[in-house]
Amino acid sequence: MNSSRLKTILRYLVSIIIIGIFVFPIAWFALTSVKPISAVFNKDRVVVFDFEPTFDNYRVTILGGKKSDNNANSSLGMGTSGEGAYDGRGSILSSLIIAVSSTFLATSLSLLAAYALSRLSFRGSQGYMHWVLSQRFLPPIAIIVPLVFIFRDLGLRDTHLGIIIAHTLINIPIALLLLKSFFDDVPVEVDQAAMIDGATRFQCFYLVVLPMIKGGVAATAVLCFIFSWTEFLLSLFLTNSIRTVPVKITTFVTSTGSEWGYISALGTAAIIPGFIFILLVQNHLVRGLTMGAIKD
Repeated sequence: MNSSRLKTILRYLVSIIIIGIFVFPIAWFALTSVKPISAVFNKDRVVVFDFEPTFDNYRVTILGGKKSDNNANSSLGMGTSGEGAYDGRGSILSSLIIAVSSTFLATSLSLLAAYALSRLSFRGSQGYMHWVLSQRFLPPIAIIVPLVFIFRDLGLRDTHLGIIIAHTLINIPIALLLLKSFFDDVPVEVDQAAMIDGATRFQCFYLVVLPMIKGGVAATAVLCFIFSWTEFLLSLFLTNSIRTVPVKITTFVTSTGSEWGYISALGTAAIIPGFIFILLVQNHLVRGLTMGAIKD
């Protein structure tokens, strides 16, 4: 066996191991979602495939069914009370509304700002860019207390609009940074040629430059969507009745134990919308993530 073939085998082996490390937690999470409670909390051994699969966890959390007695945690002293305590349909819908809306707003606003910063030269442009990026330096926990009071006084607390605005403001700095780098990769001569042919500045942006960076826009939108879909702290403190998926999952953790069957079922189902969103933009995603990697 020559050295080149050995290197290829080792490269594939290392790649498989790395992929396995990342996929294993997701696969185990999905496997737990179809386990009966006796298999999840087996004290004698770790149950892998030696169990009878059940979709009762999905029936309760995704379809809004009632918690059946044979899958209840009453024998373990666990459980939450209240009608619809395990129904995750409203949380999934709220998360979709918030994630899609905040992604659209953050991407749209950042597109205009990024194009202006990339193409227009004005005094203080660099300082403005640094100021916008500095808004992302602080962790959300550092500003959560004044943010709660501000949103309460504006009547935005415990509303979908309030969380959408909060997620949009958090997403704009990183979206602006990414989109500006994509605009910078397009030569300025492209704009100049379009304007010589009679295009206005907006037509140059919308009809000429924007189609050239649609891969970068897709990559930015995916990152914004994932952040909003998985964000927990702002959604927890800015709402009472509205519960996004991460907040809803925490209600399954009680003082007497964690209901891993329902947690894993809702968590596994929550992966699907993000996966579908990535599939819709996958044709542009790789190009957007690699745009600017090679310089002429």
